[in-house]
Amino acid sequence: MQIGIDNFVSSVVEYDTGREIDGRTRIGHLLEEVEVADRSGVDVYGIGEHHRPEFYDSAPTVLLAAAAARTRDIRLTSAVSVLSADDPVRLHQQFATIDLISNGRAEMVVGRGSFTEAFPLFGLELADYDSLFAAKLDLLLRIRENPASVTWSGPHRPALRGQGVYPKPVQGAIPMWLGVGGSPESFVRAGRLGLPLMVAIIGGEPRRFRPLIDLYREAGSRSGFTPEQLPVGIHAPGLVADTDDAAVAAAYPGWADLFGRIGRERGFGAPGRAEFDAMAGPHGAMFVGSPDTVAEKIARVSDDLGGLARLTVQMTNTKLPHDAMLRGIELLGGSVKPAVAQLMRATTPAANPTATDRA
Repeated sequence: MQIGIDNFVSSVVEYDTGREIDGRTRIGHLLEEVEVADRSGVDVYGIGEHHRPEFYDSAPTVLLAAAAARTRDIRLTSAVSVLSADDPVRLHQQFATIDLISNGRAEMVVGRGSFTEAFPLFGLELADYDSLFAAKLDLLLRIRENPASVTWSGPHRPALRGQGVYPKPVQGAIPMWLGVGGSPESFVRAGRLGLPLMVAIIGGEPRRFRPLIDLYREAGSRSGFTPEQLPVGIHAPGLVADTDDAAVAAAYPGWADLFGRIGRERGFGAPGRAEFDAMAGPHGAMFVGSPDTVAEKIARVSDDLGGLARLTVQMTNTKLPHDAMLRGIELLGGSVKPAVAQLMRATTPAANPTATDRA
């Protein structure tokens, strides 16, 4: 299983000092975080896309390109690219360029996003939410299939009649995951298209998504794809520290701040400590704790969901000091990742011989 990090590059007011981090410093911190993730053995780093004052990730491909120039091994992806509000031609060009800078480490996670600010910002109608995504996904897949000559027509964009989309990426076809929330139709669509699935789980219990993931796998199987062609990943909030108590103390202030703001904005009550503790508990959606605690939870959730190919910890935190973030990244790559690998090996048939094998 690949272990990764997703970051929405939020503004930060450190909980211990009250110091507000300015934008220039925050971007510098982000690039240092990606470098530390690369050195620590983290498999993949994703940067989100938001068009709101509390985030610095409105141009994620620029940030990924900067990260590509400063890293060697880590894969670099969006988390997610809001495809409904983007131009598939430009998006492919940008990621192909990142692929060249990184020598073949670029990926895309495309989805519809959880906020709506991009629609009026780019002159789009929110009423076209579904048809925009369907048409642009179709075009992006057509570009990936044959970027040298793209023929396509559909709504919301002028037709293409054999034009090329350049540059050519190192990988040939840039790996692309479909980011989904809780819509059964989205899971089925990913399966029918044979696209890797990235499930955003930000609340409740991850195991409740098992029926939807089964829908994805069944739709993919009916469309002729093998299980190996249908990897499943999840994106969930979390933070690693040296002890469980230290992780909770570091994660809670930023979690309460971010979800309190979202709650007020969307008309539901701000969550409190009881909700946080439930999410950070054995079956909740949040991966917060010491390396052993987080590794054990990752292995358990993977089993609950029928096997995961990737888990990305969404480490955005509006109150976390930079040093605590760097320590969490080091522990995720240096301690959690090998512990997960060991736990997964221990549950394979080869590691658990039958009575006949033992005899």
